[in-house]
Amino acid sequence: QVQLKESGGGSVHIGDSLRLSCAASGRTFSSYAMGWFRQAPGKEREIVAVINWGDGTTYYADSLKGRFTISTDNPKNTLYLQMNDLKPEDTAVYYCATQTMKRPYPNSHHYTDGYDYWGQGTQVTVSS
Repeated sequence: QVQLKESGGGSVHIGDSLRLSCAASGRTFSSYAMGWFRQAPGKEREIVAVINWGDGTTYYADSLKGRFTISTDNPKNTLYLQMNDLKPEDTAVYYCATQTMKRPYPNSHHYTDGYDYWGQGTQVTVSS
């Protein structure tokens, strides 16, 4: 079992920055990957950024490259998402997730169904 708890969301204005945190506890050593996802009202959950623990590589949604950065603090078992130059279309609930079971297809950590544990989410609202 892995427990994930997001924090750092809030209401900001266009162009502002936010840093989200995800504190992991439990069997964190069994994780293959961790990532950030988001879900806007009426839309499907989508990938934001993920990190593969095996080789340390990161993957970002194309539309977010250059504005969002995923990072970790391993001793603290914490995952971060730095979000800069926020736009109204970034408004969503942001979730962190971890993959603890391998999937039989490549790059499974790039997809929402590749994850086994999810946090409760934190709301980010960007307005003018």
